[in-house]
Amino acid sequence: MKKKYKIAVLPGDGIGPEVIKETYKIIKIIKKKFKINLKTKEYDIGGIAIEKYGKALPKKTLKGCKKSHAILLGSVGGPKWDFLPANKRPEVASLLKIRKYFNLFANLRPSYLHKKLYKLSPLKKEIIHKGFDILCVRELTSGIYFGKPSIEIKKKNNHYAIDTTIYHKYEIKRIAKIAFQEALNRRCKVLSIDKSNVLSTSKLWKKTVEKISKKYPKVTLTHLYFDNAIMQIIKNPYLFDVILCPNLIGDVISDECGILTGSIGMLASASLNEKKFGLYEPAGGTAPDIQGKNLANPIAQILSLSLLLKHSFQLNKISKMINLAVQKTLLKGYKTLDISNGKKFITTEEMGNAIVQSLIEEYENEKNSIPKNI
Repeated sequence: MKKKYKIAVLPGDGIGPEVIKETYKIIKIIKKKFKINLKTKEYDIGGIAIEKYGKALPKKTLKGCKKSHAILLGSVGGPKWDFLPANKRPEVASLLKIRKYFNLFANLRPSYLHKKLYKLSPLKKEIIHKGFDILCVRELTSGIYFGKPSIEIKKKNNHYAIDTTIYHKYEIKRIAKIAFQEALNRRCKVLSIDKSNVLSTSKLWKKTVEKISKKYPKVTLTHLYFDNAIMQIIKNPYLFDVILCPNLIGDVISDECGILTGSIGMLASASLNEKKFGLYEPAGGTAPDIQGKNLANPIAQILSLSLLLKHSFQLNKISKMINLAVQKTLLKGYKTLDISNGKKFITTEEMGNAIVQSLIEEYENEKNSIPKNI
């Protein structure tokens, strides 16, 4: 009996449904060509769920996610719901809540740029001509975003606010292990970023990461302070392999790495727990300014599906073929608006179709390379 793979699909808001639509095309090819028993079911989340059910994360959606083996998310939020209190807005009331509920503490964001596609990057040719392959591993459920107290205090002569950063040793240990394990399958290098010259949490971070590194003798560990790391990644991105970061620092660094590929619309992400259950989403947001215009870049969403197949389903071969199909499509010269000169570009739908065609080509090449028994 074939193994069943269940995906809860949460299209969400803005361009979410549009890029999810293109991802369904890839899923269709996977089911047809690779004979994978893959089931999808859609649920509402974010602003659209507020309008339908009065809450950003309805019980029906959470229940559907629990019954699935992985979650594929489009995007949530937008200016339409900015009037709501912070804890009621889609980003907080759905996304942060779902991360916490499933304990999705490890955020993986790969940023890859083929050396032949260096023109997509905003960096100068002299810097980017070698291309780069960076995996940012960000701790996602602790640090300053979750520390208590987090309050604003209004006094007659003293109006101020407090945010608290807290890290437990076990939280640092488990995210560090993920980074080192990922590095073993790459170039065996981990850069840990902190601010240990100032912050107590960073001192504990650095000390704990050092201790974990002893269990991975094949992996080279280096450290950089946050401010210096930002500069070094811009100067020499090709030197970096796995970058390990606390929550706030990882938020900044992962977006920086993403934009080096030419657009944040190219940046996929995986948020995992210890059982490899995960939520997979693009990093680019809802982009309400281009919603409904067939201009969004579906690559990040398609690459998020690739991460899902790799990490939650262990379908590494298919995941790799999707990545190759995306690269092949870009090498053919196909570009959406965000990675073009603004004059010559294709639509969201056309990019989805082009990647599907490249995936079929990759499948046929793989099929024909297997020797046939005579």
